[in-house]
Amino acid sequence: MLNQLKKKKKKKPLKGHLTKVYAMDWSTDARHVLSASQDSRLLVWDTYSGNKIHAIELKCSWVMCCSYAPSGNYVASGGLDNVCSVYDLNDEEGNLSGKAIKVLTGHDGYLGECQFLSDKQILTSSGDHMCILWDIATGQQITTLKDHLGEVDCLGLLPDNNTFLSGSTDATVKLWDLREGMCKQTLVGHLSDVVDIKWLANSVNFVTASDDGIVRLFDVRSDQEIAQYSYEYPQAGVSCVDTSLSGRIIFAGYDDFNVILWDALLGELVAVLSEHGAKVSCLGVDRDGVALCTGSWDNLLKIWN
Repeated sequence: MLNQLKKKKKKKPLKGHLTKVYAMDWSTDARHVLSASQDSRLLVWDTYSGNKIHAIELKCSWVMCCSYAPSGNYVASGGLDNVCSVYDLNDEEGNLSGKAIKVLTGHDGYLGECQFLSDKQILTSSGDHMCILWDIATGQQITTLKDHLGEVDCLGLLPDNNTFLSGSTDATVKLWDLREGMCKQTLVGHLSDVVDIKWLANSVNFVTASDDGIVRLFDVRSDQEIAQYSYEYPQAGVSCVDTSLSGRIIFAGYDDFNVILWDALLGELVAVLSEHGAKVSCLGVDRDGVALCTGSWDNLLKIWN
């Protein structure tokens, strides 16, 4: 994957949004991508063909996050309307739908991120300093978690669905246990807002993106930062981050329109992807580890093979 990306091999850009792309999420089938834009639409893309297969109209244009359910049957979004809206992609007969099936209300601030645990449960973070685990069918709160001193902008859920990370404008990352409903660790190091978090496959290390312009690698066993990655343009904040399946390569999207590839072991910059014309607001590696999707304020998404 690294050699291909360094040669900047990409498919045709995914064109369809009319304004800034704020969030994206891969389906577990490693083929479909969900994107959210402030043009009041959620779009579902077939990355093989580059075609849109769903267009969901949103009641609130100020969307900030989106999530694809593991089953591929549902998607969700949230933003400045303070609610998480869940949509069914198919009707009872299996036809394309996109119908809103539940609106989860309870937060007193914007939604920073939402992540499905399953078709029945979803986790949200908010500007009200809280994270909430929801029962989608009933619309009720299962667990409410509060320990941050600032807005909670990002989540990182482990595959076991019991443990997750949250990043906040208080510059900290917190490790939570959903079974106990408690914060187990608080990790510090960043000097500004933590805006994105991704676990490595080993489930003990994770990377973070921050407005301070530095990508940091943490280890939950030692309860501390173990590496950091920054380049000669410190004014550029890091807006999004992910890693290769092996964890060796870190992908970071910056406010200066670039995507930087870092060697996690050597701490070296190994490639720069400079194809976007505005801030790179979101990115993600597919489940199979063979493609990278980047989204930008230039209204485009791009798939890198």
